[in-house]
Formats: sequence, structure tokens, C-alpha cells
Amino acid sequence: MTTKGPSRKQVIVPINMENSVNFIKDSSSHVTNINRVLKSIKSDIMANSICADNRGVVITTTKVAGNLNLQTIKRYVKNTNNINVIT
Repeated sequence: MTTKGPSRKQVIVPINMENSVNFIKDSSSHVTNINRVLKSIKSDIMANSICADNRGVVITTTKVAGNLNLQTIKRYVKNTNNINVIT
């Protein structure tokens, strides 16, 4: 089943299009790493998939993400090597 609009089970990390394309290239390992990071904070959610959107990167999770989970996922995405931070 797919939803047309954003779901509560989606984490949207706003990044520009170039960075989202670079991030998506290795999405399978990013899903594994995000799940490892979430497990390290003893979270009960897991990431299922990653896709690019016009707003950034959309990460689909098994449950609704809490504030700590959102911060952890955002920190992981922003700290990956293939994200160019514009200052």
C-alpha cells in the first residue's frame, strides 16, 4: 500500500538535490547503518527504505519516530561522507 502524502512513518531530511542523489547511490548500506545507529540508542524502530524526493531524502520506518530517533537519523544523514555542507 502506498500513500500519496507524507506519512507519520516517514522521516524527511531536507538536503539539496545533488546531495540526495549522492546519498541514494549507496542507500542499501545507509539503511543498514541507520538501523545499527538506532539499535545503539535502544530504539524500537527500524528503517525500511530510502528514496529521494523534491524536499530531500525520505526514510521510511517501521513505526512512528520519536524526537530522539529523528535527531539520530538526521545526524547520521548530515555526517555521511558524501554530503557536501554549504556554509
